[in-house]
Amino acid sequence: MERGHYEDDHRAFAELARGFVRKEVAPHYLEWEDASIVPREVFARAGELGLIGFAAPREYGGLGVADFRFNQILIEEFMDADCAGVGLNFALHNDICTPYLTGLTTAAQRERWVPGFVAGTSIAAIGMTEPGAGSDVAGIRTGAVDMGDHFLVNGAKTFITNGINADLVITAVRTSPDRHRGLTLLVIERGMPGFERGRNLDKLGLHSQDTAELNFTDVRVPKENLLGEPGRGFEYLMRNLPQERMQIAVACLARARAALRTTVEYVSGRTAFGQSIGAFQNTKFVLADVATEISVAEAFIDKCVLELNAARLTPADAAKAKLWASEMEFRCLDRCQQLFGGNGYMREYPIARAAADARVTRVYGGTSEIMREIIGRDLKLT
Repeated sequence: MERGHYEDDHRAFAELARGFVRKEVAPHYLEWEDASIVPREVFARAGELGLIGFAAPREYGGLGVADFRFNQILIEEFMDADCAGVGLNFALHNDICTPYLTGLTTAAQRERWVPGFVAGTSIAAIGMTEPGAGSDVAGIRTGAVDMGDHFLVNGAKTFITNGINADLVITAVRTSPDRHRGLTLLVIERGMPGFERGRNLDKLGLHSQDTAELNFTDVRVPKENLLGEPGRGFEYLMRNLPQERMQIAVACLARARAALRTTVEYVSGRTAFGQSIGAFQNTKFVLADVATEISVAEAFIDKCVLELNAARLTPADAAKAKLWASEMEFRCLDRCQQLFGGNGYMREYPIARAAADARVTRVYGGTSEIMREIIGRDLKLT
């Protein structure tokens, strides 16, 4: 079934993105997996090709087009090439940070930050999760004391994507005790005294994607680095979470689709008991279920992307997309991996890496349990 939500501009962009991923990322991917980080030059090269910051205004190097279908295509190309770790680096920078740096900044801030962001020379991250606050965003404890011309920040963040490479960290801090009206967003920059990186965390999967601990000790953050208005940080974070969850849903769908393709190739060329594994009825039935689940998810997610573009995507629908796609991906990857037998447990096979990479999708961006809570609230049950 043809995906009708892509137009000619998107298909042309897909060719550009595919060339970049296949030629400049995929050949080095396993090396970067071993190194647990992607070289900064990869972001800069993507910036040269126009693969970053599509929604940024043209005067700052962007396209001025807030069309998430371009983001969707880039995610799909990374997943199709088995480069999920690098894909998440780009998605965090491109999909999650862009709304903050284009929608909440002043003209002076955009002049300072957006050109480097679009060029890929200034890498962005977002600092929400803390050792004691994950899905409970209102539980953030990193504090910022108003000192007149600056904030004095103390605290810690963990599980921060792009945490080692980041030059700009959009950081949620507590400026008053009120759980929801006491959060403020500050941009903490590389080199600020007292801002230190902890470990590049050793994860189950997504090894090439740097995930770090960040520590703040008496960091002086000038008032010029305040994003939006003080006390509205929780509101801003909740406003942008639907796009973050769509990014995860798109990645889950793309990874499941890539897994189906590689599994069909594998079982078609592998024999057992004198015939192709793909010829067994069990294999056909398993992959028929996988293909069906992927097609159904694709229809809903593509529709949600269009709703996101039209500013109509509700938090509940974004939660549905994230919940269904991540749980579907887990089921489908497990079935595909089983058909590889012992080879499915070997990291030299993309299916093994995909299974490890995918495990976190039911956790980050809000756990499946939190997604069900959001959807349940929308049902207005009594």
